[in-house]
Amino acid sequence: MDPTRIILAGGWISLMLVYLLGDVLRLFSGDAQPGRIGDRAASSWMWLVAALVMLVPIAMITVSLMVPAEPLRWITVIVSAALVLFNLSGLPYQGLYDNVLIVVGFAFNGLVIWQALAWHPVAEP
Repeated sequence: MDPTRIILAGGWISLMLVYLLGDVLRLFSGDAQPGRIGDRAASSWMWLVAALVMLVPIAMITVSLMVPAEPLRWITVIVSAALVLFNLSGLPYQGLYDNVLIVVGFAFNGLVIWQALAWHPVAEP
């Protein structure tokens, strides 16, 4: 298997863990209120959107290992850039830790994009 695929999958795993760490810290710090997203009561569609956003890096782990190289390059760039834009729309976050984690997430997104664009795939069987 092309080592870049493993690096891309690792980047998505790292991003997913950063997102999950932010969620856990938000719960323990008291910055999250049960049943609310931001300052509003959350409806079922809001929870669905939250679940879908969190599923993106999880799905990209599998996509990184299975999709042919050339479409994977552009899927990776587009999805990673979309996550950056999505997270930028929420800045600044309440806790300093959350803002730091988002910057770390941006760094992982940047590394994933850079790796995808610099990739010279080896011939795959």
